[in-house]
Amino acid sequence: MKQFMDRDFLLSTPTAVTLYRDYAAAMPLVDYHCHIDPKEIWENRQFENLTQIWLGGDHYKWRIMRSNGVAEEYITGNAPDREKFQKFAEVLPRCVGNPMYHWCHLELKTYFGYEGVLNGQTAEEVWNLCNQKLKTMRARDFIKVSNVAMIGTTDDPCSDLRYHALLADAGLDTKVCPSFRPDPALNMHKKGFAEYIAKLSATTGIEIKTIADVKAALSTRMDNFAAHGCRASDHGLDYIMYRTASENDINAALAAALAGQTVSMDLVEAYQTELLLFCGREYSKRGWVMQLHFSCMRNPNSRRFAELGPDTGFDCIAVTDSCAALYKLMDIWDKDQTLPRTILYSLNPADNQWIDSLVGAFQDSSIPGKIQHGSAWWFNDNKVGMQEQMTSLANLGILGNFIGMLTDSRSFLSYTRHEYFRRILCNLIGNWIENGEYPCDIETAGALVQDICYNNAARYFGL
Repeated sequence: MKQFMDRDFLLSTPTAVTLYRDYAAAMPLVDYHCHIDPKEIWENRQFENLTQIWLGGDHYKWRIMRSNGVAEEYITGNAPDREKFQKFAEVLPRCVGNPMYHWCHLELKTYFGYEGVLNGQTAEEVWNLCNQKLKTMRARDFIKVSNVAMIGTTDDPCSDLRYHALLADAGLDTKVCPSFRPDPALNMHKKGFAEYIAKLSATTGIEIKTIADVKAALSTRMDNFAAHGCRASDHGLDYIMYRTASENDINAALAAALAGQTVSMDLVEAYQTELLLFCGREYSKRGWVMQLHFSCMRNPNSRRFAELGPDTGFDCIAVTDSCAALYKLMDIWDKDQTLPRTILYSLNPADNQWIDSLVGAFQDSSIPGKIQHGSAWWFNDNKVGMQEQMTSLANLGILGNFIGMLTDSRSFLSYTRHEYFRRILCNLIGNWIENGEYPCDIETAGALVQDICYNNAARYFGL
């Protein structure tokens, strides 16, 4: 029987151990999509206790606490931080098979040197040990310990990017790059749209009455983002849409939405399609990467959404028909020769194979793996989900061109998810070698692993 999460955790063969220890473990990280606040990096935030850095804003942990019947007071409420941590520690042993169990212990071992097992009985010793360490550790220390080469934050077009400007002049070893996230300007059908367009208008000085005005305002903000080192955009879409309408009809729909009126979904989708096509062309012109996230059901629990707002642990996988629409969009960009480097993420693992077949239809000679099937996202970033995503990509495309893992996290402790991914990657390739499915050429396989862990992403994002 193997020890719990020992040195060879998730590595089931000697070849996997060699690939991980000798090739993967020491590679830098490119965390090209996350939700870290650049202000906290600039201010080099010091956290008062473990609850603040571990449970604050982490809807993964909130979700499992609710699933075990923990009262909201101990999750997002006003209970003391020590009591919140105790409740989480009591829940964690029940999470057998959940990646959260592994992530938590990797974080405790990597950043705090804790080699034991967290539960209700050990919560006090873990609390005391970690809080003592936090007295001497700040946000940038976690980044440095994790060997992070690049952080891609997620930023609203109206952001002044003040902290990115300050970080660019701070001489950090890690590049902190903004990513352009224009979702509020595209979501005509969602609450707050008119208010957001007013904010965009005030930010840019452009009076927005037509879709041409929206495009001009977004382009202006893209120029500002480019001046602050932006390398990527990101779109969080419920589903991929493709619908056409006349410019007059789209402008009429925009006017109605700005007046607070309900607009038909056909016209909403036509507006979104036109803006998405525009954005893709602009990204291509600027040499940016376009990230498309889709098949997410956001806030299905309306009561909880009204109480707690978005991003609090109530989203789920959606079954959407995004395939045909995405084919059409990419074909239009390709015919215009304006298809940017693109990363596709679906929250529904049933989409893996059609995404991998689509990826192969739009590659070109500009860079290996120009169109990427993004890493197993959100509910899929577990052992099985990662194996399925990489196996599908290997079966239908080229795994060796994959740009690897990201955290998609708000926590400075989440960089250990890259270690989790790397161990799973090395075990997958190691098993293929041990089974005689790939040559036992460790140097070649090791170089492949290093590319997936770091080199491919470094090239892809121009580091």
